[in-house]
Amino acid sequence: MPDTIAKPGGAKSRPDDRIARTRAAILAAALPNVAFDGWTTKLMREAADSAGISHGEMRLAFPGGITDLADCFLADGDRRMEETLAKRDLASLKIRERITFAVRTRIEVDMKHREALRRAVTLLALPLSGTTGPHALYRTVDAIWRAIGDTSTDFNFYTKRALLAGVYSTVTINWFGDESEGYADTWAFLDRRIADVMQIEKAKASVQKLGSFLPDPLALLSRLRYRKS
Repeated sequence: MPDTIAKPGGAKSRPDDRIARTRAAILAAALPNVAFDGWTTKLMREAADSAGISHGEMRLAFPGGITDLADCFLADGDRRMEETLAKRDLASLKIRERITFAVRTRIEVDMKHREALRRAVTLLALPLSGTTGPHALYRTVDAIWRAIGDTSTDFNFYTKRALLAGVYSTVTINWFGDESEGYADTWAFLDRRIADVMQIEKAKASVQKLGSFLPDPLALLSRLRYRKS
């Protein structure tokens, strides 16, 4: 992972670019230790020191503290998933195959950082993280649907994302504890979950039940879609 993140340096750029590089550098320095130390303020400060970044710049890059750093890690995983999917001929696959492949790809891009991902999900599930966790989940499923060519703008836009949020969440949690060879149990579980929700029209009636891991999922997804950054 660290070798896939841009490092500071190079030609002059806009302030936003500098912040992006600062965030990437701190994340790269933090990742090797997350599995041992967890996502903590101490970890973030030590990562900034290791990257040669002042704590002032660190706070500017991550105003929300460690929650922002964990969210940055999840966002970077979405980016790497999108880059991987862009290289594949998804148009030749059936919609079920596209979704399955995309969800599996999102998990596989963090294969070397399973513990970091588990700890990030745990952190962002805490009340003190506010809506960062649900927003990160929405961002992931939205990225998956867009990457596989979804262009819906009506009610289907929300039902698809709510249903996929349920699938992605349960499959990822299953993966965290999967010790089967090649994570075969997780991929089999993914196939079963995708099969359960493929008929979107029938799924609409039960979307609230399937998305019960979030309070009022459609309303929440609607708010998160338009949340100001």
